[in-house]
Amino acid sequence: MPGLFNADVLTGTRRLFYAVTPNETSFENLEDVPDYFYEAIPFFGLLALLEMIVTIADKKVRERFFLPDSISSLTAGMLLLLTQFLSHGVNIGFYVWVHENYRLATLAWDSPWTWIICFVLVDLGYYWMHRMSHEVNIFWAAHQVHHSSEEYNLTTALRQSICQRFVSWMFYLPLAFAIPPPIFMMHQQFNTLYQFWIHTRVIKSLGPLEYILNTPSHHRVHHGRNRYCIDKNYAGTLIIWDRMFGTFEPESEPVVFGLVHPLESYNPLYTQYCHYKYILETAWNMPGLTNKLWVFLKGPGWMPGLPRQGSIEDIPDIHYPMPKYRPRLPHWSHVYIIIHFAVIFYVYDAFMTSLKTLSQTATICGMTYIIFSLTCLGAINDAKPAAPFLEVFRSCLVLVAEAVAISYLPIMQRGSSQLVFYILRLVFGLSVVVWLPKCVSVLTQRKNKAE
Repeated sequence: MPGLFNADVLTGTRRLFYAVTPNETSFENLEDVPDYFYEAIPFFGLLALLEMIVTIADKKVRERFFLPDSISSLTAGMLLLLTQFLSHGVNIGFYVWVHENYRLATLAWDSPWTWIICFVLVDLGYYWMHRMSHEVNIFWAAHQVHHSSEEYNLTTALRQSICQRFVSWMFYLPLAFAIPPPIFMMHQQFNTLYQFWIHTRVIKSLGPLEYILNTPSHHRVHHGRNRYCIDKNYAGTLIIWDRMFGTFEPESEPVVFGLVHPLESYNPLYTQYCHYKYILETAWNMPGLTNKLWVFLKGPGWMPGLPRQGSIEDIPDIHYPMPKYRPRLPHWSHVYIIIHFAVIFYVYDAFMTSLKTLSQTATICGMTYIIFSLTCLGAINDAKPAAPFLEVFRSCLVLVAEAVAISYLPIMQRGSSQLVFYILRLVFGLSVVVWLPKCVSVLTQRKNKAE
């Protein structure tokens, strides 16, 4: 796993806009293809900071940002990278197998023409994958994660599904008959990276480029739940596919972002799997075996007697502005969330950087800690009554783990490692002190309510 700071500022910034050359991004072997997405994380942060500065200058922070929502989006992106090894074999494995056994042509991996052809075909494959992710309910169950935010800023771009990769590979498989796997893998990453910067309200229009490229204006429509926005603008990099296939819609009235039926939760696991639960419950209650099957294969809005994609009349006719899900949290909890998210991210980066050297037990423990910690932050952001108890348990767990590590791993008693453990001890010790009175308060309220 690469480090976070492998690319210089100019190179990292260019990558976000697909401004790269065939010479610098063509590879003969799969193992030589960098993990561009992971290396882009610092540049995601830099652009997000710039967006925040511009938003502050425009005095629109409260309108465009809500800390729990941004944390929820960042959490989804972290979970995607954390679990990518589960889908990596599926994502590229079938492609390599088809290319090695059934390819119809052998295109040179170092040819600019191969690079250009793959760029166009990957983008076309993305259009159809994206479109089917909206028009087939079981695919939508994964993709709805990306649309679940009621905000629209650069952190929203990182709100991705863990499960999407298990189905996306099939839309790119025809490319394997000619395109070398390393070139495909590189373009697939850049196609995703390009879509980061278009998740913003800061940029209004790009003039003539709006006719060719997918832009913030086009993608704002795609994320809208106004009636005119539904199932429009599926483009990845080039908007020409939407214009060709009749799914293009320009931005007109102000967009209301999010799902037609908002989730109203920052629980990262619920966000990932809630629609699968809904599909299973709907199919179970649906009369007739054929109708049960259509629940999975037709659109999210389908019901017996309706068109395949459902009826636009069933979509609420909403207009900007609309109230958003924003639980009331004390101001100190925002500081707490930022501090603990920073600690989790520090552990996350260390875990991801050393993943290949960890034992199976250490890998499972690390993943469990990160997922559980992010879930606890979600409970705080949702103002759940269970949040204080979860945080006390998590903090005590870390303190016990730290004591065990200090006792049985002498290397942890040296230099910077010792300083890190002192900081962890202070942060989580204070966390227990903060949340214990909250636990007592919750228990007292429950007792009084029962009486």
